[in-house]
Amino acid sequence: MLTESGREKLQIFTETAYKKKIYKITDTIQHFVGYGHSNAIVIEANSSLILIDTLDSDKRAEEMIEAVRKSTGKPVKTIIFTHGHPDHRGGSGYFKDTVEQIIAFKPIKPVLKYTERLSDVLGERTKRQFGYRLTNEEAGGQGIGIREGHVVGDGQYYFLQPTHLLEEETTLSIDGVELELYPAPGETDDTCIVWLPSEKVLCCGDNYYGCWPNLYALRGGQYRDIAQWIDSLDKVLSFPAEAVLPGHTKPLIGYEYAQEVLGNYKDSMKEVLLQTLDFMNEGYTVDEVIERVNLPEHLQGLEYMGEFYGTIEGSIRSIYQAYFGWFDGNPTNLNKLPRKVFATKFMEMISDEAMVIEKIEKASTSEECLWALELCDILLDTGSFDETELNHLKADVILKIADYETSANGRHYYLESVKELTK
Repeated sequence: MLTESGREKLQIFTETAYKKKIYKITDTIQHFVGYGHSNAIVIEANSSLILIDTLDSDKRAEEMIEAVRKSTGKPVKTIIFTHGHPDHRGGSGYFKDTVEQIIAFKPIKPVLKYTERLSDVLGERTKRQFGYRLTNEEAGGQGIGIREGHVVGDGQYYFLQPTHLLEEETTLSIDGVELELYPAPGETDDTCIVWLPSEKVLCCGDNYYGCWPNLYALRGGQYRDIAQWIDSLDKVLSFPAEAVLPGHTKPLIGYEYAQEVLGNYKDSMKEVLLQTLDFMNEGYTVDEVIERVNLPEHLQGLEYMGEFYGTIEGSIRSIYQAYFGWFDGNPTNLNKLPRKVFATKFMEMISDEAMVIEKIEKASTSEECLWALELCDILLDTGSFDETELNHLKADVILKIADYETSANGRHYYLESVKELTK
């Protein structure tokens, strides 16, 4: 989301939401927040420890377990992954000498065949989304946690593979601890939730993370089924949980508080989904839908719904594409002029190159930076101008836009692009 002082708002959110702390949930359950980009949950069993997620690096996993050893010397013998994202399992390798079983869920649907043929470009876009080549000051935070260990020299990804892959809800008794595991697809198709009935504690993974959910990832990927995610949040809300422990941000303590927060979180997602579909049904284009979707007043301004990771606009665009595909219904867009042809004809119509450059420079000093960026691309698309000079001009415009961006993903993508344009 572009707004005044976007960069500062992202930084304040990051500094307050992910303070390093161990939350003692019960006598046997600890929730580690701020020790890594993601959280981890440690459960003390009769003679061993059970980990739900393992932080994002081996070094951070070591630091976490050293804190646990102050109260118990029991070894980690069981690991449960709430899902397969690397920031949740990157520390698992540290426990290779003691762990006996690693439990995870199979994805409910397979990745599109031949996706691996996109590995190069997806890898590059991932670096841009997460700002892997940015300094801490440039990045301003990573949206849903402190920066990953491998980016800041605090350990590396060290993965262990699951030994047990579940496909349906399962009840387990592990070293005296009763756990119920349920598939709950949301951000990923392999997400699960873990319920500890005797403690009334629910581990919800990334189904909730204290800011607007990443219903679409800028790096690209398969559609995240928002209706399915909403159903999973209904499942989370169905438990009489006195504590809900997310994979990012602080725990939700108290049944009524957790119900209120998670209920508003779910309702906000549902409003955006259903309003988008309704406006699509009325024949509006995606840009027109974005102008019209609006959360009800009671869901606006909630501190745990800020657009610091995903954005409402990005969510709407993803929904539109998922349900309609590439064609928006406008016959003008059924067959498009090549960009270079369009740009050349546009410039021929204006017949004043200097005026366009002047317009870009003027727009970039006001709140019309997005218009300036469009004009930069038109000039670049003609192929008739000095590319190096235009890239630097475009980079200057992007830098200004980045300071308005509250979403960490969006800010990172802007700034990574600047580095590429000016190298």
